[in-house]
Amino acid sequence: MSECPSNPDGSSATGSVPVPASAAGGPISHAIFRLARLHRMLAGQLLREVGLHPTQELVMMQLWDRGAQRQTDLARFLGSDAATMTRTVRRLENAGFVRRRPCEHDKRVTIVEPTPASLALRTQVESIWIQLEGWTAGGLSAQQQADFLALLERTEKNLAASAPDSGVDAPDPGGNAGTDASVHPA
Repeated sequence: MSECPSNPDGSSATGSVPVPASAAGGPISHAIFRLARLHRMLAGQLLREVGLHPTQELVMMQLWDRGAQRQTDLARFLGSDAATMTRTVRRLENAGFVRRRPCEHDKRVTIVEPTPASLALRTQVESIWIQLEGWTAGGLSAQQQADFLALLERTEKNLAASAPDSGVDAPDPGGNAGTDASVHPA
């Protein structure tokens, strides 16, 4: 008869999870996976309080900052497929945060725009991101935060270069990855 381990998930008392032997060749990748999962979980908890799900706030941020956009441009900019973006936009529309309309010049194109009701949501989303940033960077000095951000950007650039057909653009230091004036109407 085998005995049940006292801590079957192998985590330590501090909550960190050791890298499984089968992932020993990729400790950074394993850490990124764990970090992304936890970050998304915490973001989801905060966003649910204002009626959103993760990634919906990213769509809204694009619309608040850039105004009305083609739905296909939103999908491309956020690295989403068309079906997922359609579902996301439909849910945001049902909640009253966006409006869809056909393009005046090409009826096949759907334009998505933020509604006045979404403007109250913007303040809440900005507060959520400040709180999430505080949890994420808690205890790091300003220099450590800058170094960490630079490492994340470098890692994203490495991964984007390794997957050229992914539709994900490498980050632009100015925060304008994958944008140009001809794609995003004013």
